[in-house]
Amino acid sequence: GFAAICGSSVATAATFSAVAYPEMRRFGYPQSFATGVIAAGGTLGAMLPPSTVLAVYGIITEQDIGKLFIAGIIPGLLAMSMYMITIFLIGYFRPDFLPKGKVTPWRERFAGLKEIWAPVLLFVFVIGGLYGLPYLPRFTPTEAGGVGAAGAFIIGVLTGRLDREKILASLLQATRTAAAVFTVLIGALIFGYFLTVTQTPQKVTEFLTGLGLGSYGVLALIMVMYLVLGCLMDAMAMIILTVPIIFPVITHLGFDPIWFGVIIVMTVELGLIHPPVGMNVFVIKSVVKDVSFSTIFKGVIPFVATDLVRLVILIAFPLLATWLPTRMMAH
Repeated sequence: GFAAICGSSVATAATFSAVAYPEMRRFGYPQSFATGVIAAGGTLGAMLPPSTVLAVYGIITEQDIGKLFIAGIIPGLLAMSMYMITIFLIGYFRPDFLPKGKVTPWRERFAGLKEIWAPVLLFVFVIGGLYGLPYLPRFTPTEAGGVGAAGAFIIGVLTGRLDREKILASLLQATRTAAAVFTVLIGALIFGYFLTVTQTPQKVTEFLTGLGLGSYGVLALIMVMYLVLGCLMDAMAMIILTVPIIFPVITHLGFDPIWFGVIIVMTVELGLIHPPVGMNVFVIKSVVKDVSFSTIFKGVIPFVATDLVRLVILIAFPLLATWLPTRMMAH
């Protein structure tokens, strides 16, 4: 839920390290499990819409950003479901590893949800308008961003959580973020022009297709490259530096560009938690000082295995990413 309204994996991991980790420890969860769940859960930030990484991919490759956002929904929900199954299996096979929770009546469970009505309402309105759900006005991705900002402002004022100082701070932060994103995009476009002039993508395409590995062999090679890069670089930097070179290869091999956008983001996000270096792991370590890197990686390993299985499933069944965009755009 937080990832869906945040759009950044690293920011999600950092936030939940400060918010969720102390609570999990208070209830008796082991350090490795608590940090592993937060590191893996943070990767959902780039899969579920509105995703900053998918938006930048769409701008660089000139693909429909709305379609990319829709394409990320089923893989994102699949990721969430598989993480939940992984947690269930850990608890099932190691019953003494996780604390036993007290039985809570369903009435109390539903009563606890009343505190989160604001973000849920905002999410349904913005995403519903973006995808043209019935009884909601239709927005473009740009308009949806404006509606989301205005809705968050109104909710913040009405609930008394936004005063003048916080409004000014949020405006300043938004300006900084926008300036950073625009600077990155300008650099990406200049880099793309440079690659076009030097014909680097064409040369890379000729090299990879000439290896005789077949289309899926070349795709596997690209996935391995992204897994290695994901351990060392930020997701946004990887997309900007590599997509202008790799994208012509993918289109030449006949793969769907929307499907590949989801695949590439999923692989990049896996790199954020993959040993020996993972960006999300370093972020959690910077927030939670008393946990060692080995402890965090120990907790992350089951989720890395889950991600690899999910990647294989999505490569084997591209329809998981392409079905929803074709259905919704047809309507």
